[in-house]
Amino acid sequence: MKVLVAVKRVIDYNVKVRVKPDNSDVDLTNVKMAMNPFCEIAVEEAVRLKEKGVATEVVVVSIGPKVAQEQIRTALALGADRGILIETEEKLESLSVAKLLKAVVEKEQPQLVLMGKQTIDSDNNQTGQMLGALTGMAQGTFASEVVVEGDKVNVTREVDGGLRTVGLALPAIVTTDLRLNEPRYASLPNIMKAKRKPLETTSPADLGVAIASTQTLVKVTPPAERQAGVKVADVAELVEKLKNEAKVL
Repeated sequence: MKVLVAVKRVIDYNVKVRVKPDNSDVDLTNVKMAMNPFCEIAVEEAVRLKEKGVATEVVVVSIGPKVAQEQIRTALALGADRGILIETEEKLESLSVAKLLKAVVEKEQPQLVLMGKQTIDSDNNQTGQMLGALTGMAQGTFASEVVVEGDKVNVTREVDGGLRTVGLALPAIVTTDLRLNEPRYASLPNIMKAKRKPLETTSPADLGVAIASTQTLVKVTPPAERQAGVKVADVAELVEKLKNEAKVL
């Protein structure tokens, strides 16, 4: 079984995000970049399926500038077999990403597509669902457990009332949640081996996908700074402040 895993290059989650002085976008100058944490979970799950003998090949795909090869190499060091970079400098919307992934799915014909439920930069939580709609493949989102049994995959999902398990016929798309697994660290020998693993570079034009944006980024502003709290003498003063200052009553 071939497993395709989509990964994205984002600002490292430990880094404090800065906004450009003109509020035009997020400042990426000299900022540490990393693989999206939810994508790491997807890679880990694919590698575990391979270690169990369920998957025979793990292919990693990323969309972005040339430097996104770093994140693909990281995935290869974690155990993936080969990588595909769809190189573009454009800032893509979720639908454009889904269309590009659809083209890769049609080319690679994977039995299972794994991807993070969302990325920590846009937080849209849309691409997996859009890819399912475009390909007509079954999908299971917010997976906390994935079990492949023959030509089916059982996905345990986290829902408001607890857990729900759905059975999907392969091929299928699964988006990963935080509690699915804990990603491993890449060892130095595997990092060196990853440099020799195949990495194919293509482009949206090569895949026949138009990526023209239909959205315009108007303004980016940092969140308002929290003000210091105050102590109140009694309940009456608390109610007065909630009513007249906070205006929540």
